[in-house]
Amino acid sequence: MPAALLALAISAFGIGTTEFVIMGLLPEVAGDFGVSIPSAGLLISGYALGVVIGAPLLTAVASRVPRKTVLVGLMVLFIAGNLISAVAPAYGLLMTGRIVAALSHGAFFGVGSVVAASLVAPAKQASAIAMMFTGLTVANVLGVPAGTALGQALGWRSTFWAVSVLGVIGLVGILTLVPAQATTESKGLRSELAVFRNPQVWLALAMTALGFAGVFASFTYIAPMMTEVAGFSAGAVTWLLVLFGGGLFVGNILGGKAADRNLMPSLYVILAALAAVLIVFVFTAHAQLPAAITIAVFGAAGFATVAPLQARVMQKAEGAPALASAANIAAFNLGNAAGAWLGGAAIEHGLGYTAPNWIGAALAAAGLAVAVLSGLLDRKQSVTVTEEALTR
Repeated sequence: MPAALLALAISAFGIGTTEFVIMGLLPEVAGDFGVSIPSAGLLISGYALGVVIGAPLLTAVASRVPRKTVLVGLMVLFIAGNLISAVAPAYGLLMTGRIVAALSHGAFFGVGSVVAASLVAPAKQASAIAMMFTGLTVANVLGVPAGTALGQALGWRSTFWAVSVLGVIGLVGILTLVPAQATTESKGLRSELAVFRNPQVWLALAMTALGFAGVFASFTYIAPMMTEVAGFSAGAVTWLLVLFGGGLFVGNILGGKAADRNLMPSLYVILAALAAVLIVFVFTAHAQLPAAITIAVFGAAGFATVAPLQARVMQKAEGAPALASAANIAAFNLGNAAGAWLGGAAIEHGLGYTAPNWIGAALAAAGLAVAVLSGLLDRKQSVTVTEEALTR
């Protein structure tokens, strides 16, 4: 794999760390600004909203700008957002910093996926995308625990200073390692928006939203599920999350390799496996060792979807892969929010802490159904093209 992918992965590591590390620092932030924990939790929602808005908007605005230049600008925006967060004297400015950093998130992964794919042969494109997303998985395994520990030891602001430094390292890497010839200029915004007339693009986005809604319906409530149902101590949750992160790392690599071999069959198998694992989790959550094993497998199945889903949207968005890819990142975040809300609603209605696993399984199964429909449309289109060729 080209060295340029390392620069993209480092940048992804910084972005992933700043997205999730705030979860472990909510008590410190709430105490510093004198707000409630739920109010501090809105910093997570604000970030997600920034991703959903920024992903298609910034990608569209930069549709005529060379992609390397876009990546550089997005990393500058990311660094600025984290610096604002680090020095924020009030809660409102911290929220502003979070949203500014989030604006770069979706567009970076959208444009970065296209650049990563352009650096390798067609047969390795999904693996190249997975390599970039490895930075995101490593952020969950190392960046978030390390950032949380740093913030608890030296104050939460120190974490944002550290993430800003990561952003600078990623920026330098992009400037020095990503070749200019790997970027191309768009034909214009109107041309790029035209790809959304293709039903297959919308089906690909629906697969993403449903698949990741399934992941986050369960993952959002993993801590109370493990402490209240499996009987783990609160301190053990950190190690369980590291185990989950290890699964993410392995699943991301395997998903990319599988997608390079055969994209749609890989998606069928992975989404089916995700639904099956979540059903199994309903029962294994009641015992510690089976629960821990299932968490690792769940992480692998959940993140094995990322590279294939991103590759599918790029495959169907010919002529505007960057914009559609960024829209797919927005779909990931919409899925995250919807899954968390549905899982929480199940708990609030007294269905228990394992109920989110049933919700997640149903959502993953819905994603599989959409994938099968998309595959059938592919087959129908292929038959039509063949018949037209024979007629001629």
